[in-house]
Amino acid sequence: MTIAILSDIHGNIAALDAVLADIAARGVTQIVNLGDILSGPLFPSETADRLMAMNLPTIAGNHERQLLTLAPDRMGLSDRYAASRLTARHRDWIAALPAQHWLAPDVLMVHGAPGSDLVYFLETIEGEGLRAATDAEVEARAGGVAAPLILCGHTHVPRVHRRPCGGLVVNPGSVGLPAYADDQPMPHRVETGSPQARYAIVREQAEGWAAEMIAIDYDWESAARAAQARGRPDWAIALRTGRAA
Repeated sequence: MTIAILSDIHGNIAALDAVLADIAARGVTQIVNLGDILSGPLFPSETADRLMAMNLPTIAGNHERQLLTLAPDRMGLSDRYAASRLTARHRDWIAALPAQHWLAPDVLMVHGAPGSDLVYFLETIEGEGLRAATDAEVEARAGGVAAPLILCGHTHVPRVHRRPCGGLVVNPGSVGLPAYADDQPMPHRVETGSPQARYAIVREQAEGWAAEMIAIDYDWESAARAAQARGRPDWAIALRTGRAA
């Protein structure tokens, strides 16, 4: 089995199209989507239309949950813009997405960590940034789930973690947003340091699962201009530089 992993697209359809073209060029036909699909000041409805037509195995991220459950006056700017652009058809699609999904008996898809769309699985907040989580931290967050392969997103940080007890956890990074600042559960910044769109490919081999992390150039300047035009200079900076404003 070979699987291309998408996560954290955040309405960046230019980045998504570049990633999909690269996946097709590599001849990979199985693609999965780990959530946080639309939220942001870019192209949420267009991104939804593109992905709905593809009918990929897809789970909801925390932003899908927030789009459906929060009143607009309680939403952050990114969710509020996306919510204003979505139709009933888009909302019905989001509402049908599961919080996690077993793609196969040995492959679990989650957004954050098993049982939570908000937990950072492979990273730990330290100071104002992130560090790689320890083996003990990862195992505590796994909650006893012993799947040979767990696919996760949420932090936008590409990372492969090999568990001491066996098995692989893979975060492909973000297709559409290479940096952000957040204040939950405490103020911190996440920065990948470059503007490329990121995804991963995992392959099942005789000795177990192996992961390839991929960064793709695309027209991030046009995405940054769209964010700037919609009053989000923080996104414009992140899209151009991979640094948080």
